[in-house]
Amino acid sequence: MDRTAQPILKVNGLGMNFGGLRALDNVDLDVGKEEIVAMIGPNGAGKTTFFNCITGLYTPTDGDIIISPLGKRSERINGLKPNLVTRKGLSRTFQNIRLFPNMTVLENVMIGRHCRTTTGIAGAIFRGRSARREEKEIVDSSYTILKKIGLEKSVNEFAKNLPYGKQRRLEIARALATEPFLLLLDEPAAGMNPHETHELDDLIRKIRDEEGISILLIEHDMKLVMSLSDRIFAVDYGKKIAQGTPDEIKRNPVVIRAYLGEEIDA
Repeated sequence: MDRTAQPILKVNGLGMNFGGLRALDNVDLDVGKEEIVAMIGPNGAGKTTFFNCITGLYTPTDGDIIISPLGKRSERINGLKPNLVTRKGLSRTFQNIRLFPNMTVLENVMIGRHCRTTTGIAGAIFRGRSARREEKEIVDSSYTILKKIGLEKSVNEFAKNLPYGKQRRLEIARALATEPFLLLLDEPAAGMNPHETHELDDLIRKIRDEEGISILLIEHDMKLVMSLSDRIFAVDYGKKIAQGTPDEIKRNPVVIRAYLGEEIDA
């Protein structure tokens, strides 16, 4: 990756207050083209709050969130509603799985395509030629994503019947259906066994390498973080305390102190 290129995401001085609580305090972070960046920190450090600000669930108290998708002008997205942030090309998963359990695997991914459809209510009701064509495109593209993720054999299963690791994969597939340039993964390995985590490592690399999508992830599994990441940002008590390569972070005494009692060695 060309480090001199303009970042696709640049966050400057991000702050978030909840009443008298300063949950984020002057946090800077950037993600480059086709880069895998991790944000780490102890529980309660502000990581998910950061994600919620980036994706429109929260409006930050101060700071700037600037996106620069390839071929498009830079844009400040502070305060945009989540659906509009998704249309801009940022998509996320959550700590707790948020699938539609009584819908099929294919239907869950098709829902992710909604933000890219053009058929209005009238088209959906009367099912004209363009509506039928678009519906076929949604089905075909959703199935293609499932093939890439390795879930094509489960296409007609209800989401609730999938094993846990496959449910996590399905969440990622649904996020990919929105056609993001930046994929935000909130603890994607949570609850996974070592085999599932290894498969997740391979999947995230594949998404970056084959789809050209940048990745920003929050994760507590330090072996996964150290294996995957090009760069790591460490936060504690809402403040950035370090940034660097995996080797630099692993040896940083400030990070080690923040992780007292937690494993950070890869």
